[in-house]
Amino acid sequence: MQVAKGLGRGINVFFPDLDVKEEETIQEIGITELRPNPYQPRKHFNKEAIQELSASIKEHGILQPLIARKSIKGYEIVAGERRYRAAKEAGLEKVPAVVRQLNEQQMMEFALLENLQREDLNPMEEAMAYQMLMNELNVTQEQLAKRLGKSRPYIANYTRLLSLPSFVQDMIANGQLSMAHGRTLLTIKDEEQLKSLLKRIEKEGLNVRQLEKIVQEINQSVSRETKQVKKERNIFFIERETFLREKFGTDVKIKETKKEKGKIEIEFFNKEDLNRILELLAQKN
Repeated sequence: MQVAKGLGRGINVFFPDLDVKEEETIQEIGITELRPNPYQPRKHFNKEAIQELSASIKEHGILQPLIARKSIKGYEIVAGERRYRAAKEAGLEKVPAVVRQLNEQQMMEFALLENLQREDLNPMEEAMAYQMLMNELNVTQEQLAKRLGKSRPYIANYTRLLSLPSFVQDMIANGQLSMAHGRTLLTIKDEEQLKSLLKRIEKEGLNVRQLEKIVQEINQSVSRETKQVKKERNIFFIERETFLREKFGTDVKIKETKKEKGKIEIEFFNKEDLNRILELLAQKN
């Protein structure tokens, strides 16, 4: 199996071979019997590329057989979904394929490997592929990076995109927003602010450096406001915490949650101490 440029030889440690072996039997499978790999990380297929491949298939046929596994209803594609889509467009009724016995983990591994080898995933698909690898193989970003011949920051920069709201992820996946723009927006947690910035990027054609400056100004403003509010609230809560500590003779903490709601935590050391505090709470005066 040839490893994609830049992926590193360590990828072979993880996955079985995608190449069709000489001893394997190639059979013709009806196009309607095939279903896509349920673990396919690719969500977007380039229509023009599929059309070009379809034209090639019409002229030369399918040069590399698909890999599939038998399922309850027909077959599931293990590798070769682009060829399958192009063959459908070309009007083929059957396609050459090798059938293998694979479990669910191997199905996922094949799907990830085929797509990482092609190196044409969009940023969100690549991010999902790396995250799936880490989850499936139970490895850290550092370990995955070493195996794939990448740097840890490279892997981290992709997987961090998965923390963006879905509407931002969709824009990156569709090519409406660059990966660099998306990374810059990671520190903006307010969705309305995010939507406003996305409109500005589209309307004003903001480059990454311009966006970074705007985001920095927003974060500095939010930080100042938060510190001021926190300072005012602290004075309010400290006074009341002091009063309650003196009343109950134990540590008391007041925590605000949201919209002026909160909770009071009263510490007790044993059952007797708890009963003492409950008696104080029950007192009318």
